[in-house]
Amino acid sequence: MAEPVLDALGRPLGSLRLSVTDRCNLRCSYCMPEEDYAWLPRESLLTFEELSRLTRLFTSLGARKVRLTGGEPLLRRDLPELVRMLSLDPEIDDLALTTNGLLLSRQIDALAGAGLRRVTVSLDTLSPERFLSLARSPRHADVLDGIEAVERRALGLKLNTVVMRGVNDDELVPLLRFAKQHGAELRFIEYMDVGGATGWSEEYVVSRAEMLGRIRTELGGVEEISEPGSRAPAERFRLADGQTFGIIASTTAPFCRTCDRSRITADGTWFLCLYAAEGLDLRAPLRDGATDDELRRLIARHWAERKDRGAELRAEAPARAPLYQLTSLRADPHREMHTRGG
Repeated sequence: MAEPVLDALGRPLGSLRLSVTDRCNLRCSYCMPEEDYAWLPRESLLTFEELSRLTRLFTSLGARKVRLTGGEPLLRRDLPELVRMLSLDPEIDDLALTTNGLLLSRQIDALAGAGLRRVTVSLDTLSPERFLSLARSPRHADVLDGIEAVERRALGLKLNTVVMRGVNDDELVPLLRFAKQHGAELRFIEYMDVGGATGWSEEYVVSRAEMLGRIRTELGGVEEISEPGSRAPAERFRLADGQTFGIIASTTAPFCRTCDRSRITADGTWFLCLYAAEGLDLRAPLRDGATDDELRRLIARHWAERKDRGAELRAEAPARAPLYQLTSLRADPHREMHTRGG
């Protein structure tokens, strides 16, 4: 087993987010609030063979966790075939998918059969009416059907909730109860000022400390789970009844110093940080005939030079505003969250 390559701050290349499309069938207010977007040209998207080859190079350098993302990854035609190809890599310990759940129930059998091991579903509300307002879609029931389908297949199941003040912050406890009912671990995510969050403001952020305070008030004691050496983005907690949940506090308590994650967009641009302004084009050398050794050296060298700690720098800023304004986003679709994957 290959030893992970370390960056300039001693962080290993451990986890790879692999976007397969920048398209999405929802328009969530914290990610895609605008009416029109600049999309990646379809001919620029990596083929499954190219995605699989790049993944093998990353796993040969120490990456052990691979998560398929988007946009909405289930919009990519024949996605189970890519899952099957990736599942053949013995270096991958955790092969997962992040989805909004709309298409999940109809695809879960094929995905599970192809070797998918875990699914994370975005669930920001239990209310169909609120979902319509938040995501601009009436298909809330399809999300719940997808969650139940994963539960039936007995795959690993996590739920992600972006918490926004005045939008869904009154649902912390109901969402925890829903997660327990379906055998899922819920992760609350602080609202982040990144990508297409053009309406972001600090007043909408519900901090980790406030979330924990509210949960304690309603449910009693909350115990922090000590996980020495963990590089997972979520801090985990345990309720008195044994239920566990996580909080990803990227906005108020960044975890940059332990971050081992990087992202490849659907057109092969490699970003070392969710906040990074620029990425490295891997598609060009891939299609220009670079050998595996040449690509491996390129990836290793780029990671070894990595000093990114974007969330920490944002937290240190004297005044925070959305990372990008609309004109800047439209000038480069790679700056969108739905392009580089969350």
